[in-house]
Amino acid sequence: MKQLPLLLAVSGLGLLPMRAQAQTKLVTGAQTPMPAAEWIDQDTGHRVVRLTPRDGSNNSFYFHNRPFLAGKGGAGERMVFYHSDAQGKQLRTIDLKTREVMPLTRYFKQVGGEIVAPKRREVFYQTGDSVYATHVDTRKTRLVYVFPQDFRASITTLNADETQLGGAWASDAEKEISRQYPEKKDYFRRIYDSKLPRTLFTVSAQGGKLTKLFTDTAWLNHVQFSPTDPNLLMFCHEGPWELVDRIWTIDTQSKQVRKVHQRTLDREIFGHEWFAPDGKTIWFDHQMPRGATFFVTGTDLKTGQEKKYELQRDEWSVHYTISPDQKVFAGDGGYPTSVAHSPNGQWIYLFRPDGDKFQAEKLVNLAKHNYHLEPNVHFSPDGKWLIFRANFEGESQVYAVEIAKSAS
Repeated sequence: MKQLPLLLAVSGLGLLPMRAQAQTKLVTGAQTPMPAAEWIDQDTGHRVVRLTPRDGSNNSFYFHNRPFLAGKGGAGERMVFYHSDAQGKQLRTIDLKTREVMPLTRYFKQVGGEIVAPKRREVFYQTGDSVYATHVDTRKTRLVYVFPQDFRASITTLNADETQLGGAWASDAEKEISRQYPEKKDYFRRIYDSKLPRTLFTVSAQGGKLTKLFTDTAWLNHVQFSPTDPNLLMFCHEGPWELVDRIWTIDTQSKQVRKVHQRTLDREIFGHEWFAPDGKTIWFDHQMPRGATFFVTGTDLKTGQEKKYELQRDEWSVHYTISPDQKVFAGDGGYPTSVAHSPNGQWIYLFRPDGDKFQAEKLVNLAKHNYHLEPNVHFSPDGKWLIFRANFEGESQVYAVEIAKSAS
């Protein structure tokens, strides 16, 4: 793949305003495609930049999977993302200074994983039963592990010292439910009600050893390693949130399992959990009760104490995240048929803590975005931009919005 031209110079995320374009105020998604790769959102006054070229469908990672690696040899910070076109699906990287896009892997029919190892400078991914790692700088690829026939599972996370991959195994009976009922609305309750066994596991990142950690008839899912404690693994009991005690951790050495949050009232729900960057807190979407009062809540893993920030119905988001310096939060908004039934919730939001509440600022109007694709916001490594995926130009692309409001 030939190198793309350098489009913008360096500042923050790497995108200096090209003044003729940057002063153009447009309704985001009002044109398909948009007339330029960057514009000022007419409704918010914030600058939006399309990072990926429109050469197919491009998708950023799930909200808790960090996609960034430090630049090397004067290059900018790189972000890993998925690209799909008629040839299939592959992982690519983008230089956040120059927007130079480079292929990382070959094309596959299907590929998943979303695991970046910044110390190893490798990206782990899986196709079929095989796990691979590709070095970002050399493009050298190694086979890490092949799951045996009797334990076909998927990796989803990497521990803090980058020695262990983790995930959850599902039974053949559960996989058959998913095959027969591919839509979430059809398989979700069926899998929950089936009470089939699931097993948490680790695999050596260097290759070779599989360790089975814990088996339960609860639907074990949403598996994430702590960003700082290499032995702490978080997982959830999947299912209707009002029926499960969702958030748990396991020590991969002692095998001790701990509940993170205890329900205190009927139909209280909590989920879409993620670790703070310092690993001290687990944050989650929290509703008391479901669909009534909305919070983002964090549990201190050492003390068990909790901190709740209340937000308004329209500000409820499918997923939330926290900045690298842990001072502000962000959310990707919601749609009218979501759990919040928010009539005007389709925005990228920035949330500033103010006492026990959030003060919300709208950054991008996503009224033209179909939330069947979740935007999944990420703060840029310098904390100055929010990166998200959206389909308001027809198919999925990756965008960044500047947190500082553009001068009018």
